[in-house]
Amino acid sequence: MSADRQSPERRHRWPVPSRAVPRIIGTATAVIGLLDVVSAVFPAFRNGRMHHLAAVFPGTVSTLAGATAIVTGILLLMLAHALKRGKVRAWWAAVALLPVGAATQLIYRHSFFGACVSLALLAVLVVHRREFTALSDPRTRWRALVNFVVLSASAFALGLVITSAHPASERGNPGLFDRCQHVLLGLFGFEGPVDYTSDRVGDLVGYSLGGLGLLIAASTVYLALRPARPVAELSEADEARLRALLARHGGRDSLGHFALRRDKSVVFSASGKAAVCYRVVSGVALAGGDPIGDVEAWPGAIERFMELARAHAWLPAIVGCSETGAEVWTRETGLDALELGDEAIVDTDRFTLEGRAMRNVRQMVKRIERAGYVTRVRRVHDLGEDEKQQVRLAADAWRGTDTERGFSMALGRFGEDVDGDCVVVTAHKEPEPDAPHPELGDLRAVLHFVPWGRDGMSLEMMRRDRSADPGLNELLIVAALQQAPGLGVARVSLNFAMFRSALARGERIGAGPVLRSWRGLLVFLSRWFQIESLYKFNAKFQPEWVPRFLVFPNSRDLPRIGFATMQAEGFVTLSLPLPDAVQRFLPGRARRPHRQRSGYAAPPDHAAARAAREACAGAGAGTDGQGGEGADKRSAVA
Repeated sequence: MSADRQSPERRHRWPVPSRAVPRIIGTATAVIGLLDVVSAVFPAFRNGRMHHLAAVFPGTVSTLAGATAIVTGILLLMLAHALKRGKVRAWWAAVALLPVGAATQLIYRHSFFGACVSLALLAVLVVHRREFTALSDPRTRWRALVNFVVLSASAFALGLVITSAHPASERGNPGLFDRCQHVLLGLFGFEGPVDYTSDRVGDLVGYSLGGLGLLIAASTVYLALRPARPVAELSEADEARLRALLARHGGRDSLGHFALRRDKSVVFSASGKAAVCYRVVSGVALAGGDPIGDVEAWPGAIERFMELARAHAWLPAIVGCSETGAEVWTRETGLDALELGDEAIVDTDRFTLEGRAMRNVRQMVKRIERAGYVTRVRRVHDLGEDEKQQVRLAADAWRGTDTERGFSMALGRFGEDVDGDCVVVTAHKEPEPDAPHPELGDLRAVLHFVPWGRDGMSLEMMRRDRSADPGLNELLIVAALQQAPGLGVARVSLNFAMFRSALARGERIGAGPVLRSWRGLLVFLSRWFQIESLYKFNAKFQPEWVPRFLVFPNSRDLPRIGFATMQAEGFVTLSLPLPDAVQRFLPGRARRPHRQRSGYAAPPDHAAARAAREACAGAGAGTDGQGGEGADKRSAVA
């Protein structure tokens, strides 16, 4: 029996821990922190019931301790989410912070009861120490920059509230400019132009602003100096092991080759015969497709993945797995499965343009061919460097979005030597006699397929010049399907159609009101996510529809998983809008020689690259490469 194959007696389920205690403590911490900040910022609350309620929590509302209350409250708010996830570093920070709050109660407020409540919260954390064992997430030192920008903006906004909430002197009401100047100077520890009714009020505002400035500086320095853990990155050794597994078992799943994205991490089974590739996004460990390798060894790889997720308090989610994969995941982990949509697969031996069902595609292809377009279907290793560079430049120009989209069904690179077995299909306009590269013609559209075992290929990228004639995508797919047998390809996986079955059943006669309403919502969302257009585009080629699933822990986690998936796919970007000159120096953007981590970015320019740039200068740079006749690439949510 395989070392990764558990017997029925030994097999057990791996549900994600409920972590009820950390969630309760984290929620209570957030409430306490909010009350500390509110009671210290707004003077009106010091004499009301809110003041008496907040007195039992960490922090004070007196002059010097008022500033401590604000800083303590902000720190507790920052720790609340990490405490909910059971992070061990958050536990240590809270254990260190609560005694400070108790000491502040005794020294400045002389509140024995408030100190006891602080120590009681500390005792609860100590008693439930074993609930807080989760390790830290992957990180880089550039999180210090994010912390500085976000915390500075928050501190400035809170500082304006503080300066406005306390009454100024009778000399006159200060304007917005004076208050902003007072906040900026106060964050650096200097007095500003605003005068208050008493020295006590002025000290309270000054200490509060100074405490916020100290918090910004201390947290930024800590994040900048702490040891960095690299974000997800597929090493060369791991990639070599994955390629060996794909060589033996790659024909089982059409998404297997996408595991070679270099912005993913990988965990192998104990025997090394199976692996799960994933990326952590906003605390969600997203795995794409089925595990790689021998099906008999999948349980071992899944077990390692779930252990890693529990150790870091990550929320596990598997996007786009097959029906077999969903069955194994749910059986081995106790997770739930939801059908996301269907993958369109075409058998090239049976594909034909004949018949009434293919009339529209046949007419469109004939029309676009009469317009002077020609296609070429080749393996990537058959392209020269000039052609590869031309495709890269054109793909970037036609992308239509600032960020590269795709995760579970996208490779994110083109033209590397290790990907020489990929297939590229290009459409060209009849070349002019004086064109820079008459043998290539005017490049107007590109399809890129990755290998699917020994006899298949899977669509990875579809882009075209939006100023070109309509029908180019149909022409490219037909050319790929017709010439695939000559390349030894018997099956082709096209785009993924999300919620296809709901769209198909909802438009039939006799569909119920619930199904019609659900279809109407999907059609409405198609304005942004191409749900209906992808389904109708794929249906033109009469494919076989193969369902794909989402595996998740609980229904209440679906919004969080959906948001993380949209981040991974590139539909939601939370990164700072830094200039290109700065982004080139960010960790994770540098490229090893001859290895691109992601994106279709080209290597440094040379003479051939400049010539290729001129060749596609008229190809419609900046035009949108999405919508209309299909997607610009495969995507689990597009």
